[in-house]
Amino acid sequence: MMAIDEKQAFAERLKLALTRSPKPIDTSAELAVQFNLRHAGTPVTQQAVHKWLNGKASPTPDKIATLAAWLGVSTHWLRFGLPDGGVEVQRLSTAEPAARRYAGGAAVRADEQHLLDSMRRLSPHQQRLIIELVDQLLLERQGQ
Repeated sequence: MMAIDEKQAFAERLKLALTRSPKPIDTSAELAVQFNLRHAGTPVTQQAVHKWLNGKASPTPDKIATLAAWLGVSTHWLRFGLPDGGVEVQRLSTAEPAARRYAGGAAVRADEQHLLDSMRRLSPHQQRLIIELVDQLLLERQGQ
């Protein structure tokens, strides 16, 4: 059973995923209808969905999987809030000029270069953690 804080965090992730959905969902009744069209298991009620959105309850793992597939997010992220593993760290060629390494062709600032150099000294696992943190921050920023 999820703790209250975990249920609230799930509700926030669900709302964020819904804002990124191609078809806007404005009410819990709409969400219930759209969910039930996609879920092969037991249908959900508008009241159950209302509880999901307000952090009072969380869906079962099979329902989370349906939500994630429908909304185009990772099941792991929707359930736990962290990206799942498998993030590959790309190594940049040291022979490539700094201005070409930065997206958009802008020159790399000294603090950005320091961050990159520091990340290269971390283990692959630690590098993945940093990337996942940045990805999470960007997702939260999009929701603002």
